Amino acid sequence: MAIEPSFFDLAYDSVVKSHTFTVPHPAPAQSFDELDRQLLQALQLDGRAPFSRIAEVLGVSDQTIARRYSRLRSSGALRVLGMTDPAVLGEISWFVRVQCAPDVATPVAEALARREDTTWVSLTSGGTEIVCVTRSGPGEGANALLLQNLPSTPRVQGVTAQCILHRFFGGPTGPINKRDHLSQDQIARLARERAAEVDPGPLTEADHQLLAVLRGDGRAGHAELAAATGWSQSTVRRRLAELLDSAVLYLDLDFDRRILDLDTHAMLWLTVAPADLVAAGTAMAEHVEVAFAAAVTGQTNLAGNVVCSDVAALYAYLTEKVARLPGIQRVESAPVIRTVKSIATGISA
Repeated sequence: MAIEPSFFDLAYDSVVKSHTFTVPHPAPAQSFDELDRQLLQALQLDGRAPFSRIAEVLGVSDQTIARRYSRLRSSGALRVLGMTDPAVLGEISWFVRVQCAPDVATPVAEALARREDTTWVSLTSGGTEIVCVTRSGPGEGANALLLQNLPSTPRVQGVTAQCILHRFFGGPTGPINKRDHLSQDQIARLARERAAEVDPGPLTEADHQLLAVLRGDGRAGHAELAAATGWSQSTVRRRLAELLDSAVLYLDLDFDRRILDLDTHAMLWLTVAPADLVAAGTAMAEHVEVAFAAAVTGQTNLAGNVVCSDVAALYAYLTEKVARLPGIQRVESAPVIRTVKSIATGISA
C-alpha cells in the first residue's frame, strides 16, 4: 500500500504542534451479567449463529438475545468481525515496536491505526512505546515502509520489527473459549461445523468486497453482502460457507474486557532457550490469561498478550505460571495503557 513519505510528519505537524489533539475518554462503565458472558462465548463459537439458535441453547427468548446483542453492539462493548487468517493466505505478520517521546506517542499511534495493513495498535510502557501488528504479502518488503518512515518522524527514538514465526494461540481460537460460561453440551450445540478439505480457489475482486464488509460487521446480512458483491444472496451464502470452511475467513470478537471482569492488559516479551521454545509456547497457550501467544524473531522470542482481573492477578500470573515455563531466561512485561486499534486481538481497551 503506497503512502507518501511525509505521512507521519504530517500527523506530527497537524496534531502535536497545533495542540488540538484530545485523548477520548473511555466508554462509561456498564453492568454486565452472566447472560452477556454466555452470549459472548456463543458468538465466539459461531459469530453468525442465528439469535434463535443461541436463544434456544441458552434457554431464553429470541427477543432477549436480540436486545442483549443490540445493547452491547450499540454501546461499543461488542463487535463481531470477519477476519482473514494470514497463515492460510500465505501472508507474514510482524510486531512493530516504536519507542518515542510521550507527547508524540498518541498521534503516531493514531497514524499507524489508519493504515490498512495494521491490525492492532496499542500504547504501552507508560505511553513511551507503541506496539502494532502489521501484515505483508509473500515476497513483499515487510515493514519496509514503516521502517523507512518512522525513524525520520520527529521524536521517534527507535523502531524494531519482529516476525511472527508461529502462532501458539490467537486468531480463530479466541480467549473466551477458555472460560466456562457455557456447558460442554451447549458448546457442542453452538459450535459451527466445518466441511473438510474445502479449496476456496483464488480470491476475486468480489471476494475482497465481501471480506471488506465483513471486517466491519461479521454479522452483515446476505442482502447487504449481495449488494456489495453484485452476487445473488444464494451465491453469497455459498461463497461465505466456502471461505469459512477453508479457514481463509474466521469470525472474531472485539469486546470490552470488563464484560469478563478483566481490568489489566499487558504485553509479555519472553526470552526462551531455543530447545524449550515449543514447550514454553504450547504451555503458555493453555493459560486462561493468554489472549495471544506466538514465537517471534529476536532475542525476545516468545510474545504474549495477557489479560487479568487486576494488577495483583498479573503479578500472580508472572510469578507463578510464567515462572514455571520451561527454558525462561528473561521476562519483559509492559502494561497496555490504551488500545488504539484492536482488530484481531479479541479484547479492546
